Amino acid sequence: MTDLTIIIPVHNEAGNIGALIKEIDAALASGPNYEIIVIDDGSSDSSAEEALAAGNRAYVLRHERRTGKSRALVTGFRAASGRWVATLDGDGQNDPKDLARLWLRISNAEPALFAGIRKRRNDGVVKLLTSKFANFVRRRLLKDDCKDTACGFKVLPRDLAQGLPYFDNMHRFLPALTRRAGLPVVEVDVEDRPRRSGVSKYGFFDRAAVAFLDTVGVFWLIRRYSEPGSVARLNNAGN
Repeated sequence: MTDLTIIIPVHNEAGNIGALIKEIDAALASGPNYEIIVIDDGSSDSSAEEALAAGNRAYVLRHERRTGKSRALVTGFRAASGRWVATLDGDGQNDPKDLARLWLRISNAEPALFAGIRKRRNDGVVKLLTSKFANFVRRRLLKDDCKDTACGFKVLPRDLAQGLPYFDNMHRFLPALTRRAGLPVVEVDVEDRPRRSGVSKYGFFDRAAVAFLDTVGVFWLIRRYSEPGSVARLNNAGN
């Protein structure tokens, strides 16, 4: 059985994705039985070819057109075979050594979301300010108390990942959606590295400008959700 599925959404990350896959293979060489799924979200460069050439544990699922990070993650979640699912950003800013360092703790833990908290951030000014604004709005309305929901490093049980509701930008609300499902969120310190090449695919209008509406939508989802707890099957005495 596969222990871990690593999902990496990419859009035009040639020059980054191949090196990242090689780093994952080196970091996890003596660790779990794992697979790597790269979601090529409508790239117009050689991201898919670079990923396939980088390691034999990786395969690519290609979107015909760009749909965004959340939809790419959901494609990966649905294809995952591992008991645990990890998400890493395709630009190389998340360090695979953090996953190797935390794996023993995670693999022996009860179901939970392990959410990365960047010890220092290498974002540009616009991205940093819009993240701060979005986090402020989210914490005030959802009260999820998560310090860094924008960090791409997440590890969660496959059952949780495959049961999450899909909507655009849902990846920014994984802690709140995890608590909605009745599971805890464990924050873990991770590194944040500068990207090797290229530029960030996110700017002001696809981050802060939609933060409030997204947060209101998640607030509604949480209020309209009922958790049944465990479900027991009862049979007739003759069965």
